[in-house]
Amino acid sequence: MKRRNFFAFICGVAIAIVLVTILNWLNPSPPVIAQANTTLLVSAAASLQDALKEIQPLFQQTQSNVKVNYNFGASGALQQQIEQGAPADVFFSAATKQMNALQDKNLILSDTRRNLLTNSLVLVVSNNSDLEIDNFEQLTDPNVKRIAVGEFRSVPVGQYSEELFQKLGVLAQIKPKLVFGNNVRNVLAAVESGNADAGIVYITDVKTSDKVRVVATAAENLHSPIVYPIAIISSSKNPDAAKEYIQFLTDKQARSVFEKYGFGIAKS
Repeated sequence: MKRRNFFAFICGVAIAIVLVTILNWLNPSPPVIAQANTTLLVSAAASLQDALKEIQPLFQQTQSNVKVNYNFGASGALQQQIEQGAPADVFFSAATKQMNALQDKNLILSDTRRNLLTNSLVLVVSNNSDLEIDNFEQLTDPNVKRIAVGEFRSVPVGQYSEELFQKLGVLAQIKPKLVFGNNVRNVLAAVESGNADAGIVYITDVKTSDKVRVVATAAENLHSPIVYPIAIISSSKNPDAAKEYIQFLTDKQARSVFEKYGFGIAKS
């Protein structure tokens, strides 16, 4: 009798296993639903705005399940936002200083960090300007009343500008003339609108405007190298999608867009 009960028990277990297997086969759990609507938030330097917006649909052609949103601003302001816990998946800075600060606080995945782009510092005036200047030293001229620059502490283009003025030995002379912008696009707008006689921006910003012209380009030995590092934020909930995005930015399609806007490609 006991043997008969034991045999019935074994048969029952086997039938249960078969039923569970059939149910799983008929109703498989969807493994990719969680990734179907992935949204990346990229905090990026203002000077990258036009290029990244043009690259966005190219990326989404290859990753249709990944939507990319952007938070553009001065790299220093974006750094502070991330430090204060603002959500972000990727940080794309216009200088290494801000990226270093986040790395020191373990707020980025350091093994995902890489230098992606380079840029050049230029002096611009409005197309309507009658100023006759062709170098940075001439900013000391009395005819130059207002000079637009990025804020020295938090805006990379301002940091590079300050280094330039110090190397040329003209900072003290021109300091009363300086008009500070909280990102490079504000500096450009000040020159475009005539609110400043001249301004210092990146060559890439000039590519986006038909209202200014370049009158001088800074020698590379007059400021720190202009390098754009990129990395994934440690708190990102979408690190795999973020890696795919960064990888795409190194591919041929994205590089050609960056070069179209005047960026150089950083050496690995």
